[in-house]
Amino acid sequence: MAEHGIEFDTPKRGRGRPWKIRPGEVYGRAEHWRGVLEQVWDRLWPLLSNAQSEDEITKAFQEGATPYHSYFVSGLSALTLQVLREKTLPKRRAPLQRFLADSLAGVGAVTPRRSRDICAKQRATRAIRDNVHRILRYEFYIECSCGYAGTSKNHACPTCDAEILFPTHIGSSFL
Repeated sequence: MAEHGIEFDTPKRGRGRPWKIRPGEVYGRAEHWRGVLEQVWDRLWPLLSNAQSEDEITKAFQEGATPYHSYFVSGLSALTLQVLREKTLPKRRAPLQRFLADSLAGVGAVTPRRSRDICAKQRATRAIRDNVHRILRYEFYIECSCGYAGTSKNHACPTCDAEILFPTHIGSSFL
């Protein structure tokens, strides 16, 4: 677009279908809501499990999730009812909380199933990223007074179990 002789260079969109919602946003919302659901679950779940309509879902959130009801009431009643009617709804407490938080985190921009898929992919990506660059074990090449020369095992001589002395502060000497 040229305006007064100035051209603005807009970056090209990446490959694939455009996002309806950012994956990081869905994952962050799901993790936050999971924490909220853990706090209010004892009051909220009996009301939610008996709800049969959108109005009852709204009332359940207003009564059961008292300080946090504004997160869920703002248009998510129909979506919550749809999620609670799914055949794959878990029975146990922790998986049910995660299922509900992950399903609602898409806030209707994507289907509950797609929202759960986004959260699962984000968790897997973050788990890999968090564990990629980590030293699991390190050993030293040692020459021990018992005559052993080679790599240490658990920071000690594998022959006589003499431990490697590490300096406790900078500037200390081994001798």
